[in-house]
Amino acid sequence: MIVLGVETSCDDTAAAICSNGQILSNLVSSQKIHQSYGGVVPELASREHDRLLNSLVCNAIVEAGVSLQTIDGIAVTQGPGLAGTLLTGVCFSKGLAQGLDIPVIGINHLEAHIFARFIDKSYVEFPFICLLVSGGHTQIWIIKEFDNFKLLGESRDDAAGEAFDKGARILGLGYPGGPHIEKMAENGDPHAIKFPKSFMNNNSIEFSFSGLKTSLLYFMNNSKSSNEKVLIEDVAASYQEAIIDVLIHKLKQSLDQTNVRTCVIAGGVAANNRLRRKAQNILDGISIHFPDINYCTDNAAMVAYLGEQKLDQGKSSSLQFGINPNLQLK
Repeated sequence: MIVLGVETSCDDTAAAICSNGQILSNLVSSQKIHQSYGGVVPELASREHDRLLNSLVCNAIVEAGVSLQTIDGIAVTQGPGLAGTLLTGVCFSKGLAQGLDIPVIGINHLEAHIFARFIDKSYVEFPFICLLVSGGHTQIWIIKEFDNFKLLGESRDDAAGEAFDKGARILGLGYPGGPHIEKMAENGDPHAIKFPKSFMNNNSIEFSFSGLKTSLLYFMNNSKSSNEKVLIEDVAASYQEAIIDVLIHKLKQSLDQTNVRTCVIAGGVAANNRLRRKAQNILDGISIHFPDINYCTDNAAMVAYLGEQKLDQGKSSSLQFGINPNLQLK
């Protein structure tokens, strides 16, 4: 089976071809237009998707070495995400599916992230715990098998990726914030500043990063008003460390409470090398799995891969299916 994947949930326009579980092409066009705003402007993102999507899909098909007529199905992100950007991808996919007379299936963006680890990798045994950590979500799931999962806990407010973006803005760094903070932190002391770490002293599986962001803002404002010299590298490293410590601590709690010994860390923040190293060092005796770096941030390969699994089971969506910006994973 050959499946075209389309991803337009936020500011990355992406198209990919998957055939029999193998990714034949995976193209992502990251929209640079938002960098000057320090965050995504939804209307601009929708226009960019509309401008880029057709050529990106054509290029993905050519790179995969297949033809339009050999595509057996289309998988497209249905949600969660920005309403306008989701609509662009879904409308494009419906029109193409109708023109080719092939099935189309709406894919949950979160579910695609969870199973991105299965692409081009050895099989992960069920059950496993998944820390799903991205710009829009920070959640911990127990995955019992395909289509059988349960939410153990999530963030009360900001997602970890959102905390990175907002922190980078406060520090005067670029967007997206995670890679910029990680690069700045390479030469900093992660223990130089004690930033708050929420819920570290209770057994609940939940997160909160809004207080951390506010603490960083106050710290930088106080430093400026008192003319105190601070090394931005130390601030970035300490801020990053506070986020990562909480993520790993709650992941460990989840593993201990469920007695599961396998975990997957997925989503855009899973590309962070500090997170990867600390997880390996702290989670002793745990089988830890990460998606390939190319499948951590938003991409269409994970959408195409999951879409193929579902289409192969005989599942599909009607042409009347709509977008769902607040789509939940159940």
